Amino acid sequence: MPVYPYRCKKCRKRFDVTMTVREHETRKVRCPKCKSTAVTQQVAGFFAQTSSKS
Repeated sequence: MPVYPYRCKKCRKRFDVTMTVREHETRKVRCPKCKSTAVTQQVAGFFAQTSSKS
């Protein structure tokens, strides 16, 4: 499952949320510290590993 990084606009806490792509489209994310829904998704790096055939 993907991990989405967020930052709260109210208390400025950064946190990660693990959820499915479908949940990401519909779920309201709340800050774990102040419970605010005023959060913005942050840019995250991406890592992919593929199998290599010799």
